[in-house]
Amino acid sequence: MHGVELVLILLAVVTVLTALAELTTIPYPIFLVLGGLVLSLLPGVPTIELDPELVFVLFLPPILFGAAYTTSWRDFRANVRPIGLLAVGCVLFTTLAVAIVAHAVIADLSWPAAFVLGAIVAPPDAVAATAIFQRLGVPRRLVTILEGESLVNDASALVAYRFAVAAVVSGGFSVWSAGGGFVVIVLGGIAVGLAAGWLLNRIIPVIGEPPILIMASLLAPGAIYVSAEHLGVSGVLAAVFAGLIHGRSGSRIFGPTTRIPGETVWAFVVFLINGLVFILIGLQLRNVWAGLEGRTPAELFSAVLAVVATVVIVRVVWVYPATYLPRLIPRVRAHDPSPPWQIPVIESWAGLRGVVSLAAALALPFRTDAGEPFPQRDLIIFLTFAVILATLVGQGLTLAPLVRRLGVAAGGETGREEALARREAARAALNRLDDLATEPWLPRGLATKLRDRYEHVLEHLPESLDPADLDSNHLAIHDRLRRDVIQAQRLALIDLRNRDVIGDDALRRIERDLDLEELRIEV
Repeated sequence: MHGVELVLILLAVVTVLTALAELTTIPYPIFLVLGGLVLSLLPGVPTIELDPELVFVLFLPPILFGAAYTTSWRDFRANVRPIGLLAVGCVLFTTLAVAIVAHAVIADLSWPAAFVLGAIVAPPDAVAATAIFQRLGVPRRLVTILEGESLVNDASALVAYRFAVAAVVSGGFSVWSAGGGFVVIVLGGIAVGLAAGWLLNRIIPVIGEPPILIMASLLAPGAIYVSAEHLGVSGVLAAVFAGLIHGRSGSRIFGPTTRIPGETVWAFVVFLINGLVFILIGLQLRNVWAGLEGRTPAELFSAVLAVVATVVIVRVVWVYPATYLPRLIPRVRAHDPSPPWQIPVIESWAGLRGVVSLAAALALPFRTDAGEPFPQRDLIIFLTFAVILATLVGQGLTLAPLVRRLGVAAGGETGREEALARREAARAALNRLDDLATEPWLPRGLATKLRDRYEHVLEHLPESLDPADLDSNHLAIHDRLRRDVIQAQRLALIDLRNRDVIGDDALRRIERDLDLEELRIEV
């Protein structure tokens, strides 16, 4: 099978599995990880060996940069304590616990290799969990904490992973040098990311054409990662902080003709990376199985059970003290009261592993500096896949029933903020119309029509900011009316084109305006 044919087949498999996931309302990562497992068992399916460095450069930087770009800096800053406790404290705690358990259960697993495994499976991935939460409607703060954790824990886990892999490859490890190196790598990565984000915000506005802008944004994460790694600092942290800085200025430096298609392209790229990583790990499982020869099913089962149980239990053990102990301090408790007990239950059960763990496992080098095979590489990949399978399928499929059973619901924070934003935007429009009222170039009738439109918006956005006060029925009727009118215009254009009254170019130009207007209703 040629490479092009294989790529097309993999893309088709990702598409079909994702479509099936949409039909069943099950998060698509669950379908993809099961699909990768099935693919590995089919006869005739080729095995792919990826260059480890290629995995880090192509897969991880866009995922981390994209997640950071869409992160709310305000919400992240407001929840920095719980995010930090999970993203750094829980990750390091999990890395240590998994290493101790794996070293004890697997007789020939060295300490450095055990720490490699711990660092790989330590960071949860919020993709599947937040997909479930968005459908169910849970408190926005819980989603913010999980997304912030997923963003920062990738960096903390991969920095620990880097040191553990270096210890295996070089055959030596010094706690003191590692500690100093850790500080340099972390601070250096943050500095490079801040500088890269600042530079992007000044280069992007002068590029011009939307296709070039979008391509530049796609290339930027990999370039930032590689530059940071060449400087000897964390490329992961550099990509994360560059995304945070760049995202903060996105609304100012991007116009609508770039922002709308750019969001679509980025959503597709991140989805494609997630899908391909899950499928590619499946294609390598056959070689992984071959590398596990000599280990009995009982040994493998006990290792999987021990590692999976450690990953799940350690998160529960960490989340409860991390949630309630800081609130024993009066100042913390006054500013941030203790949440109901249901919240840490869901937070504990939402530690699903995903694409970052897969990418880190795939990126393990094949050989050490001495030319020897990387010790227990196949076993580490196998255990990583087992942890992902167990958490994605086991916890992922039970997370929604758990949320419903506990009766956790959203508090309406997003609705209140949206109502506030729409009202203030309408007032700004009315104030600007007042400023322009005497301008000679502005027809009086046009200003009146615009004023009526924005006054209509204010009429149906309550001052109380309580979503219960919104005239939901009126808003729904208004949206339905707009959709019907847009559809009538679209059908009229198609009829004109079909009767050769207008050409396709005219159709597409006007259709684009209609699409943007309809998109505003959907948003």
